[in-house]
Amino acid sequence: MGLKKTHQNTIFLIVFTVLAAMLSSCGKSGASGELVGVGATNFRSNEVPYGMVYIPSGTFVMGQTDQDVTFGQLAQNKQVSVSAFFMDETEITNSEYRQFVNWVRDSIAVKQLLGENDTTNPYLKKGKDGKLVTTTSGRTLIDWKKVGPNGTFLWNAKKVKGKDSAKKLTEIYYKGDDRVFDRNELDVRLLKYTFSIMNLRGAADNKKDTTKSRRDFIISDKVAVYPDTLSWLSDFAYAQNEPMAQGYFVHPAYNNYPVVGVTWRQARAFTVWRTRYNDAYRESKKLPKRLPYQLPSEAEFEYAARGGRTGTTYPWGGPYPRNAKGCLMANFKPGRGNYADDGGAFTVNVKSYFPNDFGLYNIAGNVAEWTSSAFDESAPNFTNDLNPAFAYEAKDTDPEALKRKVVRGGSWKDIGYFLQNSARTYEFQDEAKSFIGFRCVTPYIGRDIKDK
Repeated sequence: MGLKKTHQNTIFLIVFTVLAAMLSSCGKSGASGELVGVGATNFRSNEVPYGMVYIPSGTFVMGQTDQDVTFGQLAQNKQVSVSAFFMDETEITNSEYRQFVNWVRDSIAVKQLLGENDTTNPYLKKGKDGKLVTTTSGRTLIDWKKVGPNGTFLWNAKKVKGKDSAKKLTEIYYKGDDRVFDRNELDVRLLKYTFSIMNLRGAADNKKDTTKSRRDFIISDKVAVYPDTLSWLSDFAYAQNEPMAQGYFVHPAYNNYPVVGVTWRQARAFTVWRTRYNDAYRESKKLPKRLPYQLPSEAEFEYAARGGRTGTTYPWGGPYPRNAKGCLMANFKPGRGNYADDGGAFTVNVKSYFPNDFGLYNIAGNVAEWTSSAFDESAPNFTNDLNPAFAYEAKDTDPEALKRKVVRGGSWKDIGYFLQNSARTYEFQDEAKSFIGFRCVTPYIGRDIKDK
């Protein structure tokens, strides 16, 4: 029996070895001496980011159709192609932008007021040894679970850890003569977001210049992130918009209304924060990162607004701002002094009216939207016909004409012309308006979402 069992074990060992060899020969192995590539984490190319819609690649005729009320010839016809991308289905809401503002507020409170390198700071991440957890560059990390969602634990007086912490946090409120009725109100002037990004276009244009180094193409900016709520008053002379200035951004009744009063620089800062915020989560889950969130280019915006239709005037496909039943299709100014005929005197909920064929809500009307494109009257003549884009990083010393950014889509206070797919106008990058908001895009990685 012992010999028979030994014989069986020998046969089993031989069979197992042969199978293992066969399996290993079927797979790729760097030890085989062949070129097999570098392994990488699987990436689901059909994953649509939350709150976004997929815009397939395509070709369209970009530019004006039959109307140009200014006779400026600002949108000459040009056939162009656009790569696939994802786009927010709605404008960025007050609630979404407040998440950004709260993150900046909480970061400043934890690091600047409570001490970035203070081991007694209860809101910094610590290891099992009690020491602060830092990045490779030496930055301390915030323990966001202790801060709580949108700072719930940090700013709740009953849950703030330590009397010293509670006292230090009051430094973020208005002080002295700036206080009103002795209330604790956030000093929004302190809420600034600092970031750095690469100017890839500048690097490409100067890649043969041996006098340049990488630091010459790093854009650093420090942006005050709180919206200009007074724009509701400064945009209009002799208009009683005090209730909008007081409550539009902060009151929960307006949570799902589009954020306004943000400059182009603030909108760009939001896209940088959103990218890093998403990167941190995906890195913690060992997921591949997405490409950065950005403002849409002028071409991306018009292509998305057309919804895959050819030669149409408005995003809904018709040549008029009303449908066959006479219903207005967007939030704008239908007649002289008649703002409410479309259902909203000011802005409306971001999911009002019907979406276009790509699933985008209010891509025309409600609020006009910032794009990443710099404004130049002749841009259609010199931009490429594949993913056309014209961007210029304006310096503080540049003339104002170089600080113009393209605004698209028309708003609640505009006449119907500005809702047309081809209509283009501009605003200066440091101006905040009560009728301009934004939405984000991120490139689709691959050819088509249907490919496997």
